[in-house]
This record gives sequence, C-alpha cells and structure tokens, in this order.
Amino acid sequence: MDIFSNLIAGFSTALTPENLLFGLIGVVLGTAIGVLPGIGPALTISLLLPLTFGLNPTSAFIMFGGIYYGAMYGGSTTSILVKTPGESASVVTALDGYEMARRGRGGAALATAAIGSFVAGTFATIGLMLLARVLADFAVLIGAPEYFGIMLLALTAVTGLGGDSAPKAMFATVLGLGISMIGIDLQTGQARFTFGVPELLNGVEVVAAAVGLFAVGEVLWNAGTGKNSQDEVIKTIGTLMMNRDEWRRSIPSWIRGSILGFIVGVLPGAGATVATFLSYNLEKRSSKNSEEFGKGAIEGVAGPEAANNAAAGGAMVPLLALGIPGSGTTAVMLAALQQYGLNPGPLFFDKNPTLVWGLIASLYIGNLLLLILNLPLVGLWVKMLDIPKPLLFSGILMFALVGVLAQNGGTVDMLILIVLGLIAFFMMRHGIPIAPAILGVVMGPLVEQEFRRALSIGRGDPSIFFQRPMAAFMLALCVISVLIPIITARRKKSA
Repeated sequence: MDIFSNLIAGFSTALTPENLLFGLIGVVLGTAIGVLPGIGPALTISLLLPLTFGLNPTSAFIMFGGIYYGAMYGGSTTSILVKTPGESASVVTALDGYEMARRGRGGAALATAAIGSFVAGTFATIGLMLLARVLADFAVLIGAPEYFGIMLLALTAVTGLGGDSAPKAMFATVLGLGISMIGIDLQTGQARFTFGVPELLNGVEVVAAAVGLFAVGEVLWNAGTGKNSQDEVIKTIGTLMMNRDEWRRSIPSWIRGSILGFIVGVLPGAGATVATFLSYNLEKRSSKNSEEFGKGAIEGVAGPEAANNAAAGGAMVPLLALGIPGSGTTAVMLAALQQYGLNPGPLFFDKNPTLVWGLIASLYIGNLLLLILNLPLVGLWVKMLDIPKPLLFSGILMFALVGVLAQNGGTVDMLILIVLGLIAFFMMRHGIPIAPAILGVVMGPLVEQEFRRALSIGRGDPSIFFQRPMAAFMLALCVISVLIPIITARRKKSA
C-alpha cells in the first residue's frame, strides 16, 4: 500500500497549477523537438539546464520528463510522413511507416504510433513505479560479456531486415560499423579514419547519420529517379484512423513492444534505438504477414513505436534507483540532478519522495496529454502529404541541413550529411537496405567497448563469453538469428 499512497501524494504534487503548466510545456516542446530532425531531447534539456537552475527541482524534472516522452512521440511523425527521423530511435519507424504513407495510410500509421506510444509509456511508468528497485538490482549483475551478447544480438538480428538479401544487409551493417569507427578511440586516444580533418575527431553523430542516410538519401533518390508531376503527390485514402484489421494487428505488437522495450530500457547503455530494432525483428519473425514488412506492415510501426516509449520509461529505472543513466537523455538528467545537489541511488526514493513520486505521477499525466494532443493533430500532419514532392523534398533537405548545423555548428557536418546522402543513393540503386547501416553506426561503439572490456575482465581469454550463462545464451541466440534467414531462404528455393 506504500506505493499507492506515495503515488497519490505524487499526483497531488503533479496536479498543482505550477507543475501542471511545466508538464504541459514539456510535452508540447518535446513533441516539437521530436518532429525536427537533428535536435533531440538530450540537447534540449542540456540547453535548458542554465534556465531551470532557479526553478523548484520537482517542477524542472516534471518538464524534463515531458520533453523526454514528447520527443519519443514527435520523432515518429516525420519518419512516417517524409522518411526523416527526428530521433535515432525513430529510424525503424520510417521503414514501414513511410510505405504506409505512400499507400495512403499515413493517418493510420500516425494513429498506431500515438496509441502505441501511450500504451507503452503507461506500461513503462507502471513498471518504473512497481519494479524499479528489483530490476535495478538485476541490472547491476549484468557485466560486459552479457552486454556484448545483447549488442551482438541486435546486430545479427539485422539479417531479418534484409529479407531475402541477407548478404546485402550484412554489407550495410559492416558499412555502418565502419562509419561508427571514425573519430578517437575511447580507450587508446588514437585518431581513426579522420584523414587529418579535426572536425572528424568527434566521429559521426547518430542523428546526422540517420538524417543523411534516410532523409538526404531519399531526397537525392527522388530527384534522380522521380517525376515532378502532380501524380507524385501522395493522397490519403479513406479514414485517417485505423480500421478493424489494423487494430487487430496492432494490439499484440503494442504489447510485445512494450514488454521488450521496457526490459531493454532498464539495461544501462542499451537505449531506445536498440529496443526498436529488436522489436522490429521480433515483429517480423512472429508475424503471419512477414512478406509485407518493408512494404507497409502496420506491425512494423506499432511494435517499434511501443518499444521506443517503453525504453524511455525503462531508462528512468537505473537513473533513479542506481544513479546510472540508461540513455543519453537520462545522462543529461543525471547531470541536472547533480546540479541541484541530488545524488540518485538506492536511497533516493526514501530521501526525495516528493520529487520522485511527483515525477512518476507527471509521466502518467504527460502521457495522457500527449495522446490528447497528438490524435487530433493526425489530420493536420497528414496534410503535409498534399505538398507537391519537389517542394516537400526541398523543405526536407533544408530542415536536415539546418538541424545538423544547429546541433554542431560546422560546415564539415553538412558535408558529411551530403556524402552520406550520396552513399544512400548508391545503396538504393543497388538494392542494399539502409536500416542495417544505421544500426551499425548506433551499435558500433557499444559493441567494441563491451567486447574490449569483457576481454580485459577475462585477461584476453575469449572463453569468458561462454563461462557466463546469460552471455552464452545471448551468443546462442545470435547464431540462431543468423541461421533462420538462411534456412528460410533455402526452403523457399527448394519449394
């Protein structure tokens, strides 16, 4: 009963006019940030830190929580409508969401993303409330070998994204891993693949890679192969909301995505991007309509979007219970807590109940506000599809360049964006999928660091990966994940 009495006290804190206003500002600002490519919640919270120093900590973190959840909602909008991910965690949504929009079902894609985000966000907040301490204790037991297994599983699962072209998918993954190695080696401090360009020492940002490969690549592809006629304008067919069949197919995906996303989110460092790729792979493997994936399967939107929001909530668990950030955004929130002289950890719930339970209650409220705000706006967002393609894609290119310029402020970053767009153009020209390359960029540094840490723990002995049960289990899943597409392809050929 202590949990529920604390939650009631939290609602009494979150529902005060001042905190309710900050929560509303957070969700609206977060949604707008999610829509704009190149500007994520971590950057926004970082910019707001100096401005919120004089605020009550509870009010500030209610606003930060709203920004975090709002960005998860908003990132799907441009992914679905114009194939421009606002956040790296929305990359997977672009695969089937954009194809649904091209088929005239952009409204249904936005609706399943909004409702799935609400379901997953609520589930994650309940999990944060009930299981924070238990799951945090479990997360402490996971070491570098286990993390390497989880990261490698995300990479090997990418073969499922390539459909019948598993070799091409693996090539794209290796290309992404190569891009991720640009910059300074975090362990030795040596520069790698920078070619004497100082601006490359920091590497290629994940969002810049996603926008370059997806958005700029799509613009160049349409400019090179598309038609400038009015026939190219995408029209919305039928109702803006989901039909009965789409509801039937979305509900199981929401449930699976919520559970998977929350578990992955609890693991420090895994993040929402990993959760969305794993969710997409799970949906494709479990769906009776696997041939539709990549062509507009609604499960390919519902599952990853649920995993996206659930992982955001799950990342709050190690932050509050252990003081370990579960994602880039929660790392900034940890810095904000330290700015207020607060040190999250096992006793944080007991020492700061007003802040913790006020934040948890505000997540429930913010999640509901986001659903109320986003569902009525589906029709407005879909109007973007009525814009003629030449104007639409020129606008996308402008926002992509401005977003990257605002994030890093250098012309080299814009050149990187153009180069990545050209690479994406040639990949599409030869039928090589883009998504695995993005996954390689995201996972490369994580896989490398956990592999090297595990070998350090084992003093160079690779058997460390098989001596620990969970790590061995993850590696076994990696082998299965690689073999299943090969076996399936051979069965299709024999049939």
